[in-house]
Amino acid sequence: MDYRYLGNSGFKVSEITYGNWLTHGSQVENDIATQCVHAALEAGVTTFDTADVYANTKAEQVLGDALQGQRRESLEILTKVYNPTGPKGPNDSGLSRKHIMESINGSLRRLGTDYVDLYQAHRFDYETPLEETMQAFADLVRQGKALYIGVSEWRADQIRAAHALSKEMGFQLISNQPQYNMLWRIIEAEVIPASQELGVSQIVWSPIAQGVLTGKYRKGQPLPAGSRATDEAGGARAVQRYLSDDYLDAVAQLEPIAADLGLTMAQLAIAWVLSHENVASALVGASRPEQIESNVQATGVKLDSDVLNRIDEAIGHLAERDPAKTVSPETRPS
Repeated sequence: MDYRYLGNSGFKVSEITYGNWLTHGSQVENDIATQCVHAALEAGVTTFDTADVYANTKAEQVLGDALQGQRRESLEILTKVYNPTGPKGPNDSGLSRKHIMESINGSLRRLGTDYVDLYQAHRFDYETPLEETMQAFADLVRQGKALYIGVSEWRADQIRAAHALSKEMGFQLISNQPQYNMLWRIIEAEVIPASQELGVSQIVWSPIAQGVLTGKYRKGQPLPAGSRATDEAGGARAVQRYLSDDYLDAVAQLEPIAADLGLTMAQLAIAWVLSHENVASALVGASRPEQIESNVQATGVKLDSDVLNRIDEAIGHLAERDPAKTVSPETRPS
């Protein structure tokens, strides 16, 4: 496993981050989830990402249980705040001081730890003054409940404003967690240049495009049983956009590229996001231990310019690049 600095800090994360969105507490049984976490640990993964909203707090609990007995100082535990949890009352979502302060205590309790290494604003909150949000984060850092602060799916101008306030308040904003993969490149035009200027790294989610870039979805063939595209309660809507013939034809053209490199399709997709110098880590989930064992092998893989050009030619105009598609809800979800 290789490790990278997160933003302009001395804090390192593993190139592969284990994430438990859509799996722990919902799609897989707790014992299988624990097996996946232990497989990640055995492969050298030290960074684990979750959020209070995942499975309405259950995912944090499952991850905390799975990590019990591990040396805390050898782990990087990441979680998030913003989305509604609990009974979803008027203050059970957003980035108000009240919600942040109450949410961190719940997250720490469920994760079984005194602090999180990175606490992330899951979306931008238009209903709360940014100064209030950043002051709450500053206080958490001073209390030792969060060592570093990050955001997720924020626009370039929002990252700039938050970064400026963090410097004024004496703490570091060091990361953004956006969706990023061969098919979804909306951060390239604005978010990445701003982040590079400010010393902010990306921890990217969906590097294999909800499984589409594994090549398991085939044109003219039934959806694989048990796949995310068949899960109406989970990721089916996220996958749907990529199941047209155009996308499936493009993905099929990636197969010989992966074969030439001796990689699986998933490994190629993960190595591709890690080829960008502003990406510190790729978030990878798993519903079976063997998935994480295979995907971590993308760490350290170097893709030369010829390979990157072949990938661009295969994907062509299908890659979404519109920066306006980085959005947060205008009103807090409930």
